[in-house]
Amino acid sequence: MPWKENDVWEQRFRFIEEWKSEVWTLAELCREFGVTRKTGYKWVERYEAEGVEGLQDLSRAPHTHPHAVRDEMEERITAIRERHPLWGARKIHRVLERDGVAPVPAHSTIGSILKANGLTVPRKRRSRARPSQTPLAHASEANKVWCADFKGWFRSQDGERIDPLTISDAYSRYLLRCQAVKAANTEHSKPIFEAAFREYGLPERLRTDNGAPFGSNSDSGLTRLSVWWIKLGIYPERIEPGKPQQNGRHERMHRTLKQATASPPARDRRAQQRRFDEFLREYNQERPHEALGQATPASHYQASARMYPSRVAKIEYPAAWPVRHVYEGGQMSWHRESVFVSHALEGEPVGLEPVGERLWRAWFRFYELGIFDAESRRIWRPE
Repeated sequence: MPWKENDVWEQRFRFIEEWKSEVWTLAELCREFGVTRKTGYKWVERYEAEGVEGLQDLSRAPHTHPHAVRDEMEERITAIRERHPLWGARKIHRVLERDGVAPVPAHSTIGSILKANGLTVPRKRRSRARPSQTPLAHASEANKVWCADFKGWFRSQDGERIDPLTISDAYSRYLLRCQAVKAANTEHSKPIFEAAFREYGLPERLRTDNGAPFGSNSDSGLTRLSVWWIKLGIYPERIEPGKPQQNGRHERMHRTLKQATASPPARDRRAQQRRFDEFLREYNQERPHEALGQATPASHYQASARMYPSRVAKIEYPAAWPVRHVYEGGQMSWHRESVFVSHALEGEPVGLEPVGERLWRAWFRFYELGIFDAESRRIWRPE
């Protein structure tokens, strides 16, 4: 039985919304929605040309045949692709518009030119879980949420291990740092974050996975690095274990980074870092981004008004709260008995907010550590 007209329109609208998220490739979306690539490209082109109204059924009357693209335009398109081998038809279309070229060929025409000149890059087919937009829904403006992660390590041609640490702004997709570090730990990561904070100011939240040095397996989930963030007034936001799609915008950037800089890798660490630096410049300043209406991340980003402080402010709690300092071994004292809090909080003050008989809510500044039960002498996090 054929779909009702409203069902067809809703399917097209959902397809476009998923495509705009930039977490899926168009080929993956076509497989997910059970349509051909030709149909998928047609929906995207109609949406870009006419907005949501373009997703309605069109007249089946034959259209006039478009004029052939001039040789000069074809040369311009192939030249852009040769300078940027990973850019597709939509990005090239935007660059032509930005350069004042007229008339600009349709995306499908540009795609055909790339294919005719042997400049298309087939993508590997792979399954993907349906993406979740909820975790980053609050990234409503620049510096609300920064994302950070280590792109999977690889070796340069001389055999040295390369661990790229990347930091980006979730709202604008602006790539703040792409730096190879000698080890994926706090010692080597903290200076990269500090340099970013000094240059761009402080975000409200920092979203990472749960691996070291960002998160731990303890009840608090804190590490030395995330404790430092909290002291600076940054809330550490971690994705659920095994769900990298919750940081999908940053993960998508990593795929582009790998294609552009590490396939194949450079001859040594210094040469690899030069590739990272050039990628960061192009990604921010030149590369059109579909989720930004084909604008560049640099056009949507501005530095944070929250400056990196010269001194970290002293942590204070309400006068009515008991305060305990965490000593060596991650313990605090309660009526001459030891209560484990977190190794990451050694030397730091913890505030206890009364919430009921024998119960306190334990805080480190604005970060809730859990519920302290004075009877069992333990801090636990409610589900």
